[in-house]
Amino acid sequence: MSNLISVAKVSDLNPGECKTVTAGDRELALANIGGRFYACDNTCPHQGGPLGEGTIDGQQVICPWHGWRFDVTTGKSPVMPVKIDTFECVIENGEVKVRLP
Repeated sequence: MSNLISVAKVSDLNPGECKTVTAGDRELALANIGGRFYACDNTCPHQGGPLGEGTIDGQQVICPWHGWRFDVTTGKSPVMPVKIDTFECVIENGEVKVRLP
């Protein structure tokens, strides 16, 4: 069973932006890529940088601490054999909801 948790309003993020949100007891990075929303772990596996404070390049979030990149649609790094968790986003009544396991 999974839970849908409201984390933001659609109007909170313009395309090409990301921010840190809380879903239950987890911090996630929420990104708006061309009007579609994606959620992934907020913590960079390199040294714990906050991915939600990073920048978006295409469909990659760039960690603000050391520049590590992750595809927000898959969680995979384009250069390292590292992957972060990603979570389905659902839009309902102008709200972004994240499905947690």
